[in-house]
Amino acid sequence: MLSELAFSADDLAHTRFAVSPMWQVVTSFQLLAAGSAHPVHNAWMGQVRPRLTAAGLDSGWLADLIPAAGYLPDFLNPFPDRPAPTLAAELAAIRATPDDQVHTDLDVLSRTGARIRALRADPEGRLPRLAEEIETYWQLALAPYWARIRSVLDADVFHRARQVAERGAAYLFNDLHGTVSWDDNTLRLVRRQCEISRETTGSGLLMAPSVFAIHVLTWSRPPHPPQLAYPARGTGGLWEHRPIKRADGIAAVIGRSRTVLLAELEAPASTTELARRTGISAAAVSQHLTALRNAGMVSPHRAGRFVFYARTAAAESLLTAD
Repeated sequence: MLSELAFSADDLAHTRFAVSPMWQVVTSFQLLAAGSAHPVHNAWMGQVRPRLTAAGLDSGWLADLIPAAGYLPDFLNPFPDRPAPTLAAELAAIRATPDDQVHTDLDVLSRTGARIRALRADPEGRLPRLAEEIETYWQLALAPYWARIRSVLDADVFHRARQVAERGAAYLFNDLHGTVSWDDNTLRLVRRQCEISRETTGSGLLMAPSVFAIHVLTWSRPPHPPQLAYPARGTGGLWEHRPIKRADGIAAVIGRSRTVLLAELEAPASTTELARRTGISAAAVSQHLTALRNAGMVSPHRAGRFVFYARTAAAESLLTAD
């Protein structure tokens, strides 16, 4: 199937990028729903799946609404009104989705089940429950890794913006993905399940990189510009081991135990996990994590009874800088 999106000068003038948390939510959950191994994300999937199962999210609202392949309900990806919307802002937009939009999207999704029927019957009453589950999923699956994910997304946007500045929009579109091409003021997308055209969208274009997308996805809800979510450049190195370059020097400043804990937090972990891995007592681990949190080097992420600690972007910069 071939979709064509014509562009006027005004459409190009209103083409922009956004880093959207919800695009990371839907594409990552779809990846997990597929259930198959992935050459890049296997380590992340291995860490996250047991948490989601323990929290019951493998059979919740998201599992009903996000299939392993195919259409994703548009209301899960509200149009970003700024370059980097917060998850809270996007969840507020989801909770405010008009009933008729929910009904339209569920018709296209064409799935059955108790939750789908309940959502169709009472969108206003059920969407807050969905938003609450998304928040839990975020805390378990994405928030502990957000510093790394966000750095890849920001780097992709910077790279694409530089492409436009140095070589023009045509080069940007032709370099975006193998299924996307630009010719004669028209953006062409092949092998898509849903057609998209300028007649069924608003003007302009919003482009959203995702580290979990395996192909290009589109979104269309007039009068908004269409959204084009695409695989972010640099995702291949997202989970690569990043050795600590100056461990002895860092330990001389913050202490050996705290340096060891930061090294272990290359993958987010709980206090109990850190104590087991390092041999440091749970009480001492808790004290060290408090000090590191106060210094802005780790951040806690709570979802129900789960609390995971992750290195912040500041800690990543300190530990891996040349």
